[in-house]
Amino acid sequence: MSLEDALLAWCQGETRSGRRPVIGLNGPVGAGKSTLARGLQQRFAAADLQLAVASIDDAYLPWQQRLEAMQGNPYGVNRVPPGSHDPSALLAGVRPWRSGADQELELPRFDKTLRAGQGDRVAPWRGAADALLLEGWMLGCQPLPDSRLSSEALKELQPHLNAAEQAWLLRCNQALVAYQPLWQELDQLLMLWPSDWRWPRRWRLQAEARQRRSGGGWMPAVELDRLVQATLKSLPPDLYQGPVLARANGVRVLDRRRRCVWEGSGEAALQHWAQPCSVSSSATG
Repeated sequence: MSLEDALLAWCQGETRSGRRPVIGLNGPVGAGKSTLARGLQQRFAAADLQLAVASIDDAYLPWQQRLEAMQGNPYGVNRVPPGSHDPSALLAGVRPWRSGADQELELPRFDKTLRAGQGDRVAPWRGAADALLLEGWMLGCQPLPDSRLSSEALKELQPHLNAAEQAWLLRCNQALVAYQPLWQELDQLLMLWPSDWRWPRRWRLQAEARQRRSGGGWMPAVELDRLVQATLKSLPPDLYQGPVLARANGVRVLDRRRRCVWEGSGEAALQHWAQPCSVSSSATG
């Protein structure tokens, strides 16, 4: 049974029992989270279920607040790292919706094409939904204890990070605390896992090229590299994504062309596909 079939069957059981399930989808930038989400919406609709989709990026802080929150980061970005979002904005819509069958779902929305590709908040979405899929590159990531992030520990675990990047990692680790109430709403957690962590940069550049060809807002390659570095270095995969992989209900491993090369449980993926995820400058451009 494919990941999609298993998820649909589980959601059908949940809705028959009167529950409104929330599914988490974790995957690096460019991995195809939005494509998978659209496919799931179509599959659910064919089964007479309404699947709403939101991204953690829909809950970015408004423009000015986001600039202030990201001030001083070593990557020169104004979105992406922990602390650039308002997870309570998603939580405020999810909890009432789950509390009663007559409740509509309200979700914040963010348009990445605004402000010359820097993006900004737009009007929220409201509507009926039987289930919710929440996707994002840092979904499920948890803060680590201080003992794991001492100066000496970081020098050993993440030798590629300079002093400014290490300081920013500590700040991001603390920012993750605010996301935990939202993560606790997740009933299932899925992951798109790259067979090599060099691929996310390639995927993100390809996605931007498609957006440029379609006439949407786009970003220069240098700015894209900063965004990719901000994901891979703000929360290094070895430290933060590996533990999420271990808890995942379903995992799809992707090759360089984003083709599925393996599917299974998080526990099995951890044994067969988890690897040292060194994020050197050559991996991110």
